[in-house]
Amino acid sequence: MSITRRQALALLCAGVSPLAISHAARADFDGPVVRALEGGEDFWLAQDAYIYGYPLVTMEMTRRVMTNVAKLEGTRGPMGQFVKLRKYPDASFKDVTAPNADTLYTTAWIDVGDEPWVLSMPDMKERYFLFPMLDGWTNVFQVPGKRTTGTKAQTYAITGPGWKGTLPAGVKEYKSPTSIVWILGRIYCTGTAEDYAAVHAAQDEFRLVPLGAYGKSYAPASGKVDASLDMKTAVRDQVNRMDAAAYFTLLAQLMKRNPPAPADAAEVAKFAKIGLVPGKDFDTSKFDAAFAKRVPQVAFDRIMLQYKVNNAIRNVNGWAFDGEAGTYGTNYLNRALVTAIGLGANRIQDACYPTSQKDDDDKDYLGSNKYVMRFPKGQLPPVAGFWSLTMYDENYFFVANPINRQSISARQNLKSNPDGSVELYIQKDSPGPDKESNWLPAPAGKFILMLRMYWPNEKSPSIINGSWKPPPVRKVTSS
Repeated sequence: MSITRRQALALLCAGVSPLAISHAARADFDGPVVRALEGGEDFWLAQDAYIYGYPLVTMEMTRRVMTNVAKLEGTRGPMGQFVKLRKYPDASFKDVTAPNADTLYTTAWIDVGDEPWVLSMPDMKERYFLFPMLDGWTNVFQVPGKRTTGTKAQTYAITGPGWKGTLPAGVKEYKSPTSIVWILGRIYCTGTAEDYAAVHAAQDEFRLVPLGAYGKSYAPASGKVDASLDMKTAVRDQVNRMDAAAYFTLLAQLMKRNPPAPADAAEVAKFAKIGLVPGKDFDTSKFDAAFAKRVPQVAFDRIMLQYKVNNAIRNVNGWAFDGEAGTYGTNYLNRALVTAIGLGANRIQDACYPTSQKDDDDKDYLGSNKYVMRFPKGQLPPVAGFWSLTMYDENYFFVANPINRQSISARQNLKSNPDGSVELYIQKDSPGPDKESNWLPAPAGKFILMLRMYWPNEKSPSIINGSWKPPPVRKVTSS
């Protein structure tokens, strides 16, 4: 895994003891390094197992909350039924971190462990859309959409890891590595009444049925409601507050129908020492109960520290983005990081998410300040799909504001300066009527910015190859 043991131990091998680490460095390393070094080998192993399983546990907890209804209700719907968001999410939306306010989500959870499900997609008439399919480990295993499969009508059978059989003519197989599948469809919408209506009509043409019902009359059953589920607390908080024993018990249960990838075999084999074996219940007799509270705390510290030490993260002009999101291979820490701050992230070829937590002076963003992001003439984000700049609070949730604007993009009819440049005004209060088209409202406290680039150019200018870079965000001084 890549903080890793090797990185932590390198500090010591270099003659730097935990007690001698500088005050500034200790702000980063006291938790994830010092506490972990003090815990011993089994403590490290339990952390590794926690980090490895973080995406699967989070996906399951997200699935439970989002499907725990008897019928379609707002952002939630029973298993096997499309939830069709009819408007952009607002500041009350807390089902997933870092939601977007540029597309209308059309999503569904299915279990393909026993039977395949058939997805029928209508002719989208050249409209930008994508329907990534995530397995239980958050890998995007297929992504039909305008970039990959075009906009004509198309039909797919999503099959489980052990399924073998014959499909009807005209139905293409997409094999999922796990039983859990999250279809996280996104359809671009400008937000006007006319465009809302057009997207709503398209959403209503998507069909999802079990293979046995394909081509037949089908009415989905009512969902099963578990009254004991916490439907108010954010999923990430629910996962993070689980003690390690409960966490590993659930993880072991989930791995029975959502097996680790073949490439994970060597890593997973190590976890048998603490009682975690794929296909079996968690053996609590092999787990040190003293770790129950400490493991989640330290492991999550290591996950979030990846923002600073992860080789998959590229940093430029105060913006950081993951060049390997959506397909993680054996980079389990990176996979856990994306799960924690942006569950459901796409592959970089479909969407890039440069994120900024500090301004050009390396200071936290604060709503008490005013900031400007300036794009020189002809240098707006280069994409074949669309781009936007989204505002989040410090926990990656939307921010309530007087104009209900969660993101800003070309659809706001941005005004250019006389020299052709475009400036975005990022602040709590309105910059004035003449500049409100370019205003992204901020909260009173700390905030985070995310630049979404859907279908980024792969040839220059391109953020993928580094020939285009997002400009810095600068604090406006009194002068």
